[in-house]
Amino acid sequence: MGAVSRVLGAVTSVTEAALAPLGLLADEVPRQRAALRDTAHRPWPLPSRPWLMGQTWYDLLFAHWAVAPEVLRPLVPPPLELDVRDGRAWLGVTPFRVGGLRSRGTPPLPWLSCFPELNVRTYVDFGGRPGIYFFSLDAARVAAVVAARRGYRLPYFHAEMTIDHENSKVSYASTRIASSGPPAQFRARYAPSGPRLEPEGESLERWLAERYCLYVVDERGRAMRGEIHHPPWPLQPAKASFEANTMAAPLAVELRSEPLLHYSARQDVLIWALAPA
Repeated sequence: MGAVSRVLGAVTSVTEAALAPLGLLADEVPRQRAALRDTAHRPWPLPSRPWLMGQTWYDLLFAHWAVAPEVLRPLVPPPLELDVRDGRAWLGVTPFRVGGLRSRGTPPLPWLSCFPELNVRTYVDFGGRPGIYFFSLDAARVAAVVAARRGYRLPYFHAEMTIDHENSKVSYASTRIASSGPPAQFRARYAPSGPRLEPEGESLERWLAERYCLYVVDERGRAMRGEIHHPPWPLQPAKASFEANTMAAPLAVELRSEPLLHYSARQDVLIWALAPA
């Protein structure tokens, strides 16, 4: 995981204390740290080793489609197991804006630490710890793509991306430009459509959102886990219109049904280095 720290740290070589008086930290750094005080909701304890990276996510849309398990199961590499609820698997397309991106001990810098990101995901389990498996992740910063590919072995791709706001509505556009991946495009408008939800412990909303690790499989076929921590998701029901969405086309998965939609204005996140699961 040193690659992530080196790529980000090469730019953010000054200390947090040095930049704090300049007002560049806003509230992202303290709120990321404060997340460690709220752990009662976690399904397992925090890792004992230090976290590696902080991020703050803004204007996030969870768009989830129910998919037959037999469609997604071949796309999830062993030894990971596809996580299924009530006989259905789920594929998520999640656009948002990253802010406050930083390595532990360094501050976020305005340009490097803030950019649009879009991921395509499903849900898996290994060793009784449910988590996220990413099919693809698109980002508008080359440095972030390089760092994540090296440090987390995740399928990141560079894309041209824009986010615009009109009152509470978000207009989001992404076109993958990386030659290393298949073409993929996403254009949508979305907004919250109701007050904050209070998901019950066994609700579908909680099952989908409250995931505290990601998984990859290394070249030796080992499951690797990246622990994640954040407060409980502040979810609202959402509405969305999709002008283009070919994010699942590289998987040969057709998204024909109406998606389940949720919006979150903000989430403060800490991420740990990959380790054998």
